[in-house]
Amino acid sequence: MTGGPGTGWRPLGRVAVLGAHIVDVLGRPVQEIPPGQGSARLTEIRATAAGTAAGTGVDLAKLGADVLAIGALGDDLLADVLAGAMRAHGVDTCGLVRKHGAQTSATILPIRPNGERPALHVPGATALLDRSDVDLARLGGLDALLIGAPDALGGIVADGLAEVIAAARAGGALVAVDVLRPGSPRDFERIRDVVAAADWFWPNADQAGALTGHGEPVHAMKEIFALGTAGVAVTLGADGALVARRGEDPVHVPAIAVGVVDTTGCGDGFNAGMMAGLLLGAGHVDAAWLGVACGALVATGLGSDAGITGLGQVLGFLAAAAPEVAGRIEALARPLTEPAGPDHEPKRSQHG
Repeated sequence: MTGGPGTGWRPLGRVAVLGAHIVDVLGRPVQEIPPGQGSARLTEIRATAAGTAAGTGVDLAKLGADVLAIGALGDDLLADVLAGAMRAHGVDTCGLVRKHGAQTSATILPIRPNGERPALHVPGATALLDRSDVDLARLGGLDALLIGAPDALGGIVADGLAEVIAAARAGGALVAVDVLRPGSPRDFERIRDVVAAADWFWPNADQAGALTGHGEPVHAMKEIFALGTAGVAVTLGADGALVARRGEDPVHVPAIAVGVVDTTGCGDGFNAGMMAGLLLGAGHVDAAWLGVACGALVATGLGSDAGITGLGQVLGFLAAAAPEVAGRIEALARPLTEPAGPDHEPKRSQHG
């Protein structure tokens, strides 16, 4: 199984990623910060497009989606770096607006030898996105909308985001939501209407616990379902993910072991993989497997855009851990030049 965008796999469709667009500057390996004006030599330093919207958008583009980025940047050099990095992966950046006098959201990440990543973050322009910045006409033909980091957005959460979701839904788009910050009950209250409107909510276990006040992921999922959310997947880091639709018991999808270089962006990789699976018509558990595979691959390199080169590469990696799952997804993603057999007619199911 080889290939990625442009190599004949069934297109994933049009996806918009709205929310946090952040420049990450990463260096590794960092044993400690030198005292005073001391220095340390690193093996690698990179700058990448990251954040819950941008990181997921880049990965989706690699998997074969036609991606539109929507978010607020500053009017600085970092904005040029971020937009250029996204365009290099084929992302349409015309939905990124520049805010005069603001700095582009950015993070410095000194990566420890074990892959952990303390973060030094400037919130920047992300919160300045306004309803008037979003062209609703471009949302009508979407296959999916990811709202990345509503917890980091500003007034648009209460005044405009519902309109954005309605415009995407009018065209039949799947709507997914993920958060950026560690989370708190106050954050949960502020974004509850956005989460309630989602087909899928994809927090990690710490975020789900902090938002709902329930440390056990299964109990946190019940609290989220009570809002009306149709599906929830909670990522568990090295333990994989829990996934369920409302009214069903959660299913545990185990992690896939890899040599970890950097865990930055693994959640964004999961989001992209699960969304790709759902857009191909896979069941939600199989889609979560694809998400886990993408998250694992991201951990093998430095930065949130590492590890993933294309859908075929991800399926080949997944086949080593879950061959039956990989086979089912491959049948749905079969290249357009190879008609599917009678038992594997492609079909699309936006809700898994």
